[in-house]
Amino acid sequence: MIGVQHVWTGGPGNEVAALDVAGVSHSYGSKRALNNVSFSIAPATFTVLLGLNGAGKTTLFSLISHLYDTRHGSIRIFGHDIRRASGEALRCVGIVFQARTLDLDLSVYQNLSYHASLHGIGGREARQRIATLLETVDMRGREHDKARSLSGGQMRRIEIARALLHRPSLLLLDEATVGLDIQSRAGILATIRRLVDTEGIGVLWATHLIDEVEDGDHAVVLRQGNLVASGTVSDLIQASGTGSIRDAFSKLNRSGTAGIAEISP
Repeated sequence: MIGVQHVWTGGPGNEVAALDVAGVSHSYGSKRALNNVSFSIAPATFTVLLGLNGAGKTTLFSLISHLYDTRHGSIRIFGHDIRRASGEALRCVGIVFQARTLDLDLSVYQNLSYHASLHGIGGREARQRIATLLETVDMRGREHDKARSLSGGQMRRIEIARALLHRPSLLLLDEATVGLDIQSRAGILATIRRLVDTEGIGVLWATHLIDEVEDGDHAVVLRQGNLVASGTVSDLIQASGTGSIRDAFSKLNRSGTAGIAEISP
């Protein structure tokens, strides 16, 4: 295996990692889906969780979001252990799953206000946040439309707005652009990157689409449940001896599973 491992150890003031995954493994019966995966990401950064279908991305998201219990290893979100302090950890996180989760018979506003009430946000505050977020995701004026009338890309924008309602510090998106046209994909990705730059939100963006990765990103690469690289895109390219992230990713998925070379942050 080729690759780099960039372990974030804190910035000014020694802030805790936005997400710290340490020695995490998970199996479905006799099938190992994740094997001793460890990486950390800093606050206010865009990190790509990159892997082919079946690499373990969705399993990892299910563990981070506490849909599955973490039995082997630990996951901390801004210092909160997802298993021992799930409430505190999940209050820091907004999640957009790969499968559509809007209630199609409700309006956009009803979908969002219901989610706001689950987080204890009511009345005037909920209305203000919904109006602001619809502007943020370029869906202003659609609050009274039924969810079923929206396109796939528009539904995804509403799901992103919903995930941001409780003002999380970390946003998880699992294959958020799957099934969308090129223009919709680009628009959603631009919106998320803008949130990192303007709001200081940390993002973990799971994808198998290499064209969604930019040179300035951090990248975590999974292959058949194993971590094969973690670090900046430029470090990954250099360590792989290739000229692009596309070629580096291709090489990583042809390589074996030997040790990871470490590069200091």
